Amino acid sequence: MGIKGGEKPKMVSGEPHDGIETDTASADQLLTSLGYTPELSRNRSTFQVAFMSFVLASVPYGLATTLYYPLVCGGPVDIIWGWVGVSLIIICVASSLGEITSVYPTAGGVYYQAWMLAPMTYRRIAAWICGWLYVVGNITITLSVNFATALFLVGCINIFEKSEGVGVLEGSPYQVFLIFLGITLLCNLVCSLCNKWLPILDTFAIFWTFAGVIAILITVLVIAKNGRRDAKYVFGHFETNSGWTPGWSFFVGLLHAAYATSSTGMIISMCEEVRAPATQVPKAMVLTILFNLAAGLLTLIPLVFVLPDIQELILQAQPVPAIVKSAVGNPGGAFGLMIPILVLGIICGIGCTTATSRSIYAFSRDGAIPGSKWWKVVSPKLDVPFNAMMLSMVVQVALGLIYFGSSAAFNAFSGVGVIALTAAYSVPIVVSLIEGRKTVATGSFFLGRFGWFANIVAVSWTALVIPLFSMPTTVPVTDPSLANFAPVVFVGFTAISAFWYITWGRKNYKGPPVQTIGQ
Repeated sequence: MGIKGGEKPKMVSGEPHDGIETDTASADQLLTSLGYTPELSRNRSTFQVAFMSFVLASVPYGLATTLYYPLVCGGPVDIIWGWVGVSLIIICVASSLGEITSVYPTAGGVYYQAWMLAPMTYRRIAAWICGWLYVVGNITITLSVNFATALFLVGCINIFEKSEGVGVLEGSPYQVFLIFLGITLLCNLVCSLCNKWLPILDTFAIFWTFAGVIAILITVLVIAKNGRRDAKYVFGHFETNSGWTPGWSFFVGLLHAAYATSSTGMIISMCEEVRAPATQVPKAMVLTILFNLAAGLLTLIPLVFVLPDIQELILQAQPVPAIVKSAVGNPGGAFGLMIPILVLGIICGIGCTTATSRSIYAFSRDGAIPGSKWWKVVSPKLDVPFNAMMLSMVVQVALGLIYFGSSAAFNAFSGVGVIALTAAYSVPIVVSLIEGRKTVATGSFFLGRFGWFANIVAVSWTALVIPLFSMPTTVPVTDPSLANFAPVVFVGFTAISAFWYITWGRKNYKGPPVQTIGQ
């Protein structure tokens, strides 16, 4: 297989180009026409892929663990309206990716899509950059999820106090790192040994999330031991404590919402385990954002109604346990309400670990990662790319060591994840715009004129995200340990990618296998 001459790669004649697959056999046939041999089991239905897409976001968990950012940068306005605004933008991102995925549904995701859409003149470099951004984004987002769960667990434990204002757990770097290590090992263990049962776990997560959110909503609003804020405060109070000018401070606080929605395109990596990916995955991406928007508001609005003094909350890395404790007035009851979010965090880590291993596997089978011959192997016993999963875990643990030198390490992990994934999503969208959206017009999820609008919004969001989330949350930065190391981590991965391209990729990287008409 390969590209003949200078022609643009096309699907083989007779391909199900409209994305209408009725069973596993037709989905495998489509994958074969895209140049790949099916290796993974297609065990996910439409609802199951939608459930996994929801699990990857785990909005109540993602919003709870990053609430510090909008609290310090804008208060209630940043919390509520920042979430609504970013969600509307992400609908455009999901719609744009859905159009392209309906034409090219492979585990390579946006990497493969960038290759197929780009002209010969810059196809290799576009796919290489996009692929590395996508893999780095997957790894760092998974890392940030597991690290956030560790930090959140420490915050929940410290609902119980030895004395006033002193939690029972010190939360020293080594304690946080060991908790993070345990969570990471657990997620990888479940992903590798329980792959066929993961769709059931995703389904459970939906009901678990609803039960947890409703329990928190009712309890904090009914008890509200320290009273309730009025609607004017909840939906209109703006207060910045970041040191940035008010307008820019609001945008810096959007990391909260951007982090919770950054996994939007990660579900594409599961295309080769979905029964009808060209139709199911695009719908799942868009519908999940709408579902997440509602779930996020149900989580955030009750918390803001019982919000204690912001000046006290921003002294804590994880303010949500303190908010719930203030509302309930009982540490045991508050900890009980936090359990659904903690469990959801672990389930989210499992989902992200699964998606990340598939993205590494897909990029490796085209030889784009050092040691690809090991990472592209699918374990016949486990039915997962086990080696790719272990590579991801080792990189995450190594990066987790940064926490010993910087208490703002989580900011770096989440920042790099959002930057890398958002930039990766934009590459095929930009290329599609350049070609006049001709290819996506042939797909089953073509959005017509709205597609143009969605594409432009998605690309504009990327242009804002990259500089925005490289900034420190508060200024001036008087303590080096509080600096935002996201640019450092991002540049480090960029250097590895550039070095591997210069030493190997420039001469040997051929990109994804492609069948052309007549082959």
